[in-house]
Amino acid sequence: MKIIKQSPLIILVAIFLISCRTSTDKEYPINNLEKNIDEFANSEKKRMEIKFSCGEDGISEYLDDGWNIIKEDSQEKICTWKSVPATKDCNMEKDKGCKITKPDKIGEEKIYLLEK
Repeated sequence: MKIIKQSPLIILVAIFLISCRTSTDKEYPINNLEKNIDEFANSEKKRMEIKFSCGEDGISEYLDDGWNIIKEDSQEKICTWKSVPATKDCNMEKDKGCKITKPDKIGEEKIYLLEK
């Protein structure tokens, strides 16, 4: 009965030992492998997404560095917020609960997808 209870454990250990064999008879060309990895890494193109908001624009730095624009998108974005009283007779200094925050200036956010 004790052997029957331990048989799954014995099978598991046997599978583990069989699967952990080392292959000492094969020699791998390490130098060629490293060379192929370097060539593959150089052939891949790098991509990056950057965002500029509210009048900022630093895309020329990236273009001068060799990046190319693949996709350009823009959308509205709130640049600044302001606090206003909720009602005419509300005193924001005394009653903080009557303060409402609203958008003050709305600008444009530009999103660039770059590739090098």
